[in-house]
Amino acid sequence: MSILVIAEHDNQSLKNSTLNTVSAALLCGQDIHLLVAGCQCKSVAEEASKVSGVSKVLMADATSLEHALPENVARQILTIAAAYTHILAPATSSGKAVMPRVAACLDVGQISEITRVVSEETFERPIYAGNAIATVQSEDTIKVLTVRTTAFPPAEKSDSAVPVENIAAVADSGRSSYVSSRTDKSSRPELSSAKIIVSGGQGVGSAENFRLIEQLADKLGGAVGASRAAVDAGYVPNDLQVGQTGKIVAPDLYIAVGISGAIQHVAGIKDSRTIVAINQDPDAPIFLAADYGIVGDLNELVPQLIAALD
Repeated sequence: MSILVIAEHDNQSLKNSTLNTVSAALLCGQDIHLLVAGCQCKSVAEEASKVSGVSKVLMADATSLEHALPENVARQILTIAAAYTHILAPATSSGKAVMPRVAACLDVGQISEITRVVSEETFERPIYAGNAIATVQSEDTIKVLTVRTTAFPPAEKSDSAVPVENIAAVADSGRSSYVSSRTDKSSRPELSSAKIIVSGGQGVGSAENFRLIEQLADKLGGAVGASRAAVDAGYVPNDLQVGQTGKIVAPDLYIAVGISGAIQHVAGIKDSRTIVAINQDPDAPIFLAADYGIVGDLNELVPQLIAALD
């Protein structure tokens, strides 16, 4: 039996989260099929066909799949689900919307946000905001999984391509409809895949002061993030939130400025290679997670860092 990975994409190119999910799938078995469901997504399928470890790409191309409505994508997966022992998707907003529907229709239990594959039927996943790791064994004939992408390296791409097979696309379910979308344009890297992230917390003090965080991030060529407290205070929009209830990140360098270090925030950054904390409270919990800590006033320290980078 084979393993199915659900590709995440924008009908133009493959998202990096798919590559991490393929790496997780390879630990479950070797015959990996990648499903590209979208509209006019041939370029995505061609890109997917060059992902190392993938033996076949399945492409469902129709207007009903253009906006990845979870009801339609779930129905598409269900048309081929019986041929697979494992079905995996990234634990992103898209994967979290689609996979529970798939699991419910298959009458199996979903295992969410796996961080380790122990065996083809046993997996590890964080619980209690990352304070504990649960080892879960599934006896379901089809295992439905979402993957915490920061826990697995991205699969490589090769020059050779595997076959792309066209499959019949499902009709629109009519259960939901696409209205509109708004995407903030930014020259900064995408937060979930950035190599360097500078995040600010409630200690930054105001939306105006958050410009210091943005300036430091721009000097480093990194992305801007924020704690939930900073988002709730209205300093930045919620799409910049990092943590258990925001984006889970794993950059090479994570700089936490004015962030106290609530367990929910730390759970979202613990896979970062290097964590630097700047906080005026020497007893702030963030220092327990940090590789390097600086105690002091961020309004003095951050401009000094920017000046040093100049």
